Amino acid sequence: MNNRYLSVDVLRGLTVTLMIIVNSPGNWGTTFSPLLHAQWHGFTLTDLVFPTFMFVVGNAMSFSLEKYAAKGSAEFLKKVFKRAAIIFLLGFLMYWFPFVHSENGSLAFNALSDTRIMGVLQRIALGYLFASLILFYWKEKGAIWFSVIALFGYWLIMYVFGDYSLEGNSGIMLDKFILGANHMYHGEGVAFDPEGLLSTLPAIVNVIAGYLAGKFIQQKGNSFEAIATLMVCGSLLLFAALTWDLVFPINKKLWTSSFVLYTTGLDLLILPVLIFIIDIRQKTGWTYFFEVFGKNTLFIYLVSEVGLVTLYLIPAGEGSLASWLYEHIFSALTGPYIGSLLFALAWMMVCWLVGYVLDKKKIYIKV
Repeated sequence: MNNRYLSVDVLRGLTVTLMIIVNSPGNWGTTFSPLLHAQWHGFTLTDLVFPTFMFVVGNAMSFSLEKYAAKGSAEFLKKVFKRAAIIFLLGFLMYWFPFVHSENGSLAFNALSDTRIMGVLQRIALGYLFASLILFYWKEKGAIWFSVIALFGYWLIMYVFGDYSLEGNSGIMLDKFILGANHMYHGEGVAFDPEGLLSTLPAIVNVIAGYLAGKFIQQKGNSFEAIATLMVCGSLLLFAALTWDLVFPINKKLWTSSFVLYTTGLDLLILPVLIFIIDIRQKTGWTYFFEVFGKNTLFIYLVSEVGLVTLYLIPAGEGSLASWLYEHIFSALTGPYIGSLLFALAWMMVCWLVGYVLDKKKIYIKV
């Protein structure tokens, strides 16, 4: 395997590992604060997970986009639209799952009119699609110009047509108008989608940044010069993000422009560290665990989400099987906070074992 792909796989695997842990606590009320998203403005380790996933999508694109483009415009468009549509549909079906519910002693389909349309996979799909089109037709220089215009344009839209509050931002207004409140996320207590339509615009920049970083590494090679350049760029982006934060706060749920710069800056510090350890120093004895997640990323993510929902649907005691396991095993042995973390770690290991079996059988599920 090409070492550059190994670095990308490991970064992707690290991201999925943390994503599963963050999404699978035994009890949300007893979760350690670094494993929770910032309530509104601000930043936690958890807030880095999703934008890093977008960054890695772009990084992987830097190895594959030219191959697709070489087949011609029609074949390229067919490939990217098909892939984006499948990922989007999988995300939609994941939110619709388990598709039925009990009603007066019989099963009834969950209404499509109340199913969330946008979400994590949906944003990945749209980010991949638009970044691919921008890079294919406008090339790298055009993608950089798009990124600048998108980030400043998003700031302008947010400033002119609303504010930076939960219920007053322009993103919620657009989503209610186009999607409707019933098709939006309600976890904040109101109809507000952190993966909404408008905030997908700056998220595309995370994908483009990952692509540009990948192309730069391919051009410069795994050298100290490349590592130093990436880290300098990362540091400059962090400085710019913290400066912009003074007027346009770093906010994951709004996916603000300062949030894009901040997370991209962190990714540009993390990736060269991995390249140094894995590619230059050849320290790969620890990487296999994360490679497992990196090789079947989408499938393992779906297993983690659908499997956890299933655990909460299976009755046990006075509640669900997931609740029973947390209360009677993890929390009972170690206390509520450690127990909540151990539950998440145990579920992450279950998902890893699924990936391990697939890897040993050389089964790699791609779209």
